[in-house]
Order: sequence, then C-alpha cells, then structure tokens
Amino acid sequence: MAEDVWGPLRPYLVVLVGAIATYMWRALGVALSDRIRADSALLDLIGCIAYALLAGLVARLILLPAGPLQAASLGARLVAAVAAIAVFFVLKRNLLAGVIAGAATLSVLLFAS
Repeated sequence: MAEDVWGPLRPYLVVLVGAIATYMWRALGVALSDRIRADSALLDLIGCIAYALLAGLVARLILLPAGPLQAASLGARLVAAVAAIAVFFVLKRNLLAGVIAGAATLSVLLFAS
C-alpha cells in the first residue's frame, strides 16, 4: 500500500483549503463591490435564492430532522418554530430574541414530556 505522504498534516491542509476557498470569494466580492449596483436584478435573484435555501433548510430541520433533534416530536418542533417567529415579530424583528424563544420553548417542551 502507498504510504500516506501528508500524514498528520492532513487536517491542517483541509482547513487551509477551506479557508482559501472562503476568502477567495470574499476578496472577489470586495474587488467587484464598486462595480455592482445594489438594486440590480442579479442581486435581487441572488437574494431570492438565498432566502429560498434558508427556508428549505428550516423546513427540513422541522419536518425531517437529523441527530438529537429527532428526539423531539413534530408538534414540539412546530410549536417552538411558531414561538420563535411570534417573538421575532412582536419584538420588532429581533433575531436573537426569536432564536432564544424558539430554543427555550423546545427545551421546555422536551423536558416537560
């Protein structure tokens, strides 16, 4: 068998490649930021795609959870999501308060059952 040349350096190389991939796109964004109009149709499309991906991920977490979230019933996950959304809007779109309310609601429902 071939000897592993990278050995103990493999995790560092993975992190390095991931960092390069991430920062490359950020640098490209900074370089092109003065050439892109904020109200362009392309940025509207990108924003719509980003919101759709986020909505899909949230729906998947609620309807088809993986890992420890599977222990919570669908009803508990739905109640926690509704509580999070309600607090988010009642407190004038406060994201942190909504996340905390959703997590607290789910925790209370799990420990109460």
